[in-house]
Amino acid sequence: MANKIIRQKRSLRFKRKLRIRAKVFGRAATPRLSIFRSNRYFYAQAIDDVNGVTLASVDGKKMGLKNNKDDVKKIAAAFAENLKKAKISEVIFDRNGYLYHGVVASFADSLRENGINL
Repeated sequence: MANKIIRQKRSLRFKRKLRIRAKVFGRAATPRLSIFRSNRYFYAQAIDDVNGVTLASVDGKKMGLKNNKDDVKKIAAAFAENLKKAKISEVIFDRNGYLYHGVVASFADSLRENGINL
């Protein structure tokens, strides 16, 4: 029974992901900010889809921070620094199929507080 529920959740996330990806496209001036959250860690990267290049990234695992609201705020602050070094002030947010609440919303709000326009 649990396997069936897990498959259904994955399927629904994948559908949301495809629906979002059909509309979101990053360029060099406004890259796509793609996130990934596992059960333990949080990752984010700014992607130029025209050239297929990652412009900036942050890895919560390397920073030793977990996937919770408090740690994600620290990850967002570090990512904002990386974006500013790359001279990027505006990004297009790709939540990658995750629902916009909790950790994902905390990450986005913290980026806005650090001067990045979403």
